[in-house]
Amino acid sequence: MNNTLDSQKPARKVPLRNRLLPFLALLVVLALTVGLFYFYRQYPGRIEALTAYGYIGAFTISLIFNATVLLPAGNIVILSALGATLPSALMVGIAGGAGAAIGETSGYLAGYSGRGLVQKIGAYDRVEGMVKRWGSLAIFVLSLFPLIFDLAGIAAGALRFPFWKFILLCWVGRTILYVAIVVLAAMGLKVLLPQFG
Repeated sequence: MNNTLDSQKPARKVPLRNRLLPFLALLVVLALTVGLFYFYRQYPGRIEALTAYGYIGAFTISLIFNATVLLPAGNIVILSALGATLPSALMVGIAGGAGAAIGETSGYLAGYSGRGLVQKIGAYDRVEGMVKRWGSLAIFVLSLFPLIFDLAGIAAGALRFPFWKFILLCWVGRTILYVAIVVLAAMGLKVLLPQFG
């Protein structure tokens, strides 16, 4: 008898806020990505001008470039040059890793709003499968690779991976990546620059 009563209950309505939030998150991410891409194309010198602000500039450049979803960006080149000119390449990498972690939240939000953005990209299914299967380990390992992490962020958001854990893993992985690249590039540039000067 209980089964009959349960089947006759109307479906519970999802509150408007819960339906609207993912849509708004997607709009914010799309607007941010298109806006940053357009701004960078129109005024490329403005972003490079941030290098004058040292480590804060490294943080800001990394945040801006990592906030774009699925659009190529060249912050590693700028950060590598900063690492060669500022007193501490290590600090440039750390600042860049922190900015990258915050910037990557746009990918997480895009996934949280729904994975429709990337459903047709074959690599997304593989990345989502990794995140489903290995969770934190997959997010950490994928954060060590420059180009594929947007898909991992989208997968984490779509799978409702805990946001605080995503940010922490992203920050650690991106910091390791940026420190390694910036320090090695700075060492190489410091060796090469005197030869050409």
